[in-house]
Amino acid sequence: MLILSRKEGDSIVIGGDIRVIVLSADRHGVRLGIEAPSDVRILRGEIVSQVEKENQRATGSAKEWSDLVPPKG
Repeated sequence: MLILSRKEGDSIVIGGDIRVIVLSADRHGVRLGIEAPSDVRILRGEIVSQVEKENQRATGSAKEWSDLVPPKG
């Protein structure tokens, strides 16, 4: 992990075509702007975690559902 200190208006470049810009920083948090090609998906980490948990729950519940429903025949 790379840890950097940046000030408002400063930026970092990732892979030559993704730029992360510090828009503002205060005691409530940091606002970032991200410039990237349109084919690059940008997702918030907590949303990715939530989807992963929901997918795990859904696959687990499918197995539980099959245990509850007797096979036809």
